[in-house]
Amino acid sequence: MVDSPIPAEGTVFLLDDEPGMLKALTRLLKAEGYSVRAFSAAKAFLESYKPQAIGCLVLDVAMPEIDGLELQRRLTHSGALLPIVFLTGHGDIPMSVQAIKAGAEDFLTKPVNDADLLRAVRAAVQRCAAQRELIAEAALLHQRHSTLTAREREVMAHIVAGELNKVAAAHLGIGEHTIKVHRARVMEKMGVESLADLVRAAERLNLVIPANTNKN
Repeated sequence: MVDSPIPAEGTVFLLDDEPGMLKALTRLLKAEGYSVRAFSAAKAFLESYKPQAIGCLVLDVAMPEIDGLELQRRLTHSGALLPIVFLTGHGDIPMSVQAIKAGAEDFLTKPVNDADLLRAVRAAVQRCAAQRELIAEAALLHQRHSTLTAREREVMAHIVAGELNKVAAAHLGIGEHTIKVHRARVMEKMGVESLADLVRAAERLNLVIPANTNKN
């Protein structure tokens, strides 16, 4: 008895105008545990695709109406975070270089080795998931930062710049004890336990110290 494959997370979108290729790829990827959605035309894919989906697109280059490279350009222009694995029987080196420079995960030629395709798909899905995680983390940081009061934001900006409490207090025209209180609240609201973590959070938020803060 053959063991069932470990279920894979993510949806693989297939776009190829060859019915036999779509059928073979669908069977292969489903056997690996992926959810698969197959399309024979770019228009049908674009009408169905939801930007929040985690997965990748296995895309033929030579497609009717909208070819693979044009579809890649459209997806990139729309801000879609969907890694693309090109799979084509009509590719050449300049075309593959163009696709990779534009952000493609891989560029494979038909007939493709199953192991090579699965490796490329696995890497693409993992990259998509990592991108989604970064976006979620950034959204959480912005949400936490939005809970800070105006004064707490000022204090945070000076702290992450490396200023001592007494220096930040002088710049803001408040007492050092008050700085310590605000600092503790900032750490709590931002969900961090160390100054290093707070600095990293500030870098993700692109925070800078406001100009002309010295009130002495």
